[in-house]
Amino acid sequence: MFERLYHMLVKEFIQVLRNPRMRAVLFVMPVAQIIIIGYAVNTDVRHVPMAVYDLDRTPATRDLIARFEGSGCFDVVRRITSEPGIQKVLDSGEAKAVLRLNRGFAEALSGGGTAQAQFLLDGSDSNTASVALTYAARISGDFNRSLLEQRFARSAGVRLDAEPVTLATRAWFNANLDSRNYFVPGVLAMLVAVLSIILSSMSIVREREVGTMEQIMVTPIGRLEFILGKTIPFAVIGFADVALIALITVFWFKVPMLGFPPVLFLGTGLYLLSTLGVGLFISTVSSTQQQAMMTAFFFMLPAFMLSGFVYPIANMPKVVQLLTYLNPLRYYLVIIRGVFLKGLGLEVLWPQMLALTALGTLMLLLAAGRFRKTMG
Repeated sequence: MFERLYHMLVKEFIQVLRNPRMRAVLFVMPVAQIIIIGYAVNTDVRHVPMAVYDLDRTPATRDLIARFEGSGCFDVVRRITSEPGIQKVLDSGEAKAVLRLNRGFAEALSGGGTAQAQFLLDGSDSNTASVALTYAARISGDFNRSLLEQRFARSAGVRLDAEPVTLATRAWFNANLDSRNYFVPGVLAMLVAVLSIILSSMSIVREREVGTMEQIMVTPIGRLEFILGKTIPFAVIGFADVALIALITVFWFKVPMLGFPPVLFLGTGLYLLSTLGVGLFISTVSSTQQQAMMTAFFFMLPAFMLSGFVYPIANMPKVVQLLTYLNPLRYYLVIIRGVFLKGLGLEVLWPQMLALTALGTLMLLLAAGRFRKTMG
């Protein structure tokens, strides 16, 4: 058995690595993609371009505008002088937000009343708009609190040197709340899934198309040996890509790896067991490489969307949440982010490891059951 498996592995490695273009696809393209996508997947909202329409032009309005500029969240790119200018800057995209301060703003504040201000947002980009609205609410809240403290001090004849309650906040595992630390490990998981599923999904079909399946049929190789011979080379390539991309993640993007690499590679091995099983199953039910590739893409799109990579699983409908339990990417994202950002070990991640083991074993058994040493 081991001799037959050895020759099968040699054949597969030669077939995959003999083409220079294929070697570039396996090892160069993942590096290029992690660098490009790693810079692209950034949901941090900073320096939102903002226009100001100040009809009052008083120290109070200048103080509020200065708070927006000094926050680091907004950049004033235009001072509007007329009402039509508001729609013009929003339509053109020159500004994503407009702060409108009405006449009588300072007078209302000095009289103890409520001053009116309007904050207009370009809602076509809902993520940027919602984050910018949160920033604006926080800045205006700080401005209001400062005014109330001044009024209280004047009315009571006392001086307030400190706030009665100070809230100290601290974010664990990602102190600066950098979204890249959250998304880049997820990109690693996606790239590994794409490579392993696409390559394995075309492996058996390729044997049929090039005519080498006839030679395999006359050999004494068994069904399990054939499946292992198709799986192990892609698993080795997957491990090499994970190691390469992990190094780029840590040393290029400065994403901390707080956990132990052996835990990451154990999770990777179980993850590859699942993705390669899916790819081989697709290969056994496809007639051509084109059909296998299309089927793989149709599988990967919902797998990415239902993994929790972008959209929280808890926000999905209950029926859809149940489907995510069949998605290996869901479990691997927990493992890879837990190892990178939290330093978790097997004592915490064993449920995800167990789920990947069950899914991978099931998919490989289904692929082996579907495979027949026939030309059909």
